[in-house]
Amino acid sequence: MPFVLGFAENSIQLVPDGTLILHVIIILVMIYVLNVTLYKPINQILESREKRTRGRLTEAQEITQSVSEKMREYERSLRQARAEAYAQTESEHTAAMKERQQELNEMRAQLTQTIAQEKKTIEQQVSEARVTLEIESRRLAREIGSRVLGRPLGDAEMN
Repeated sequence: MPFVLGFAENSIQLVPDGTLILHVIIILVMIYVLNVTLYKPINQILESREKRTRGRLTEAQEITQSVSEKMREYERSLRQARAEAYAQTESEHTAAMKERQQELNEMRAQLTQTIAQEKKTIEQQVSEARVTLEIESRRLAREIGSRVLGRPLGDAEMN
């Protein structure tokens, strides 16, 4: 049994004694030393890294926002330029149509004037042809009458 008693001496005691306070003080000193030498610098490094990451993230968001704003401005100016181009094209088209209509009206007026002149010319030619036909028909009537009658006819006999 001496073996059992020897084992009991090496066993853990559950009753606190003065070494417990020493152990607590050693643990507290170790926590303080670890805080000062290890945890605080690591926490500072992690915090600065977080700040840089957030700063870069914020910077990236600002750049994205700036790009989006510039893109909207570009699209707005592009729409405005297109609208102006369409308006100018429409304006030119309208001006061309007015010019074409004016030319057509001028041509119609000129054609109407030419037709009126031609009608006058035709009426003059008709009246000249009537006079010529009248004269020629009288001459032919005299000639036919003189051949039928066998003698020359006078103006009084022709009426």
